[in-house]
Amino acid sequence: MNRIDKLFGNNPHDILSIYFCAGAPTLEGTADVIRTLEKNGVQMIEVGIPFSDPMADGPVIQDAATKALRNGMSLRKLFEQLKDIRRNVEIPLVLMGYLNPVFNFGFENFCIKCKEVGVDGMIIPDLPFKDYMENYKAIADKYDLRFIMLITPETSEERVRLIDAHTSGFIYMVSSASTTGAQKDFNEAKQAYFRNINSMGLRIPRMVGFGISNKQTFDAACQNAAGGIIGSKFVTLLDQYEGDAQKAISELKEAIGR
Repeated sequence: MNRIDKLFGNNPHDILSIYFCAGAPTLEGTADVIRTLEKNGVQMIEVGIPFSDPMADGPVIQDAATKALRNGMSLRKLFEQLKDIRRNVEIPLVLMGYLNPVFNFGFENFCIKCKEVGVDGMIIPDLPFKDYMENYKAIADKYDLRFIMLITPETSEERVRLIDAHTSGFIYMVSSASTTGAQKDFNEAKQAYFRNINSMGLRIPRMVGFGISNKQTFDAACQNAAGGIIGSKFVTLLDQYEGDAQKAISELKEAIGR
């Protein structure tokens, strides 16, 4: 069974997922960060593929991507770093990146390598849903990879239901239509968006991401979805502690009350 499906089947509430950018702040730290996060109770990890024009990301993750590229991180290097990760890591791993580096690598080659190293799914924010359905879905399915789509407060109900019907793993419920970045709380408009999605009776689970940085925002995500995805806050701490993932995740868990 795909590890993402297993996670949501066994533990559908209060899931903590962490995003970080491969190759930042140190080139060789990727596998160590993953292992450390799992040891500290993180239930799913999104590993970012650095790209020079990350349009959905705020300044913190943009800066991390720039550092990673300067450090020499590439998709090929990332797969090398992940080749032995399944010897001692069991939680789901998702690669998150933009279409350009994946396209340059070759989409089927990308899927083959994901399968080889034990990656369970992918998030490609700039891939249109129509293109996914026509050109990419069958290939991802061939390698048992979950293709995770994003929705925002501006996504129509028709599109949400199409995504629910034709994707798997989970739906990434973006808390706002803006870029990534830590927030202190979710306002009433965002809470109404969460409630509206909840009322639709969707088939697959949702995770809330963008803006989660403290107990209030993490609890709100868990109340309205299967859990929360934390990126910018952890990336900031990881940089602050010069790549020491143990210090970074310890402080983050204290901030969100875990």
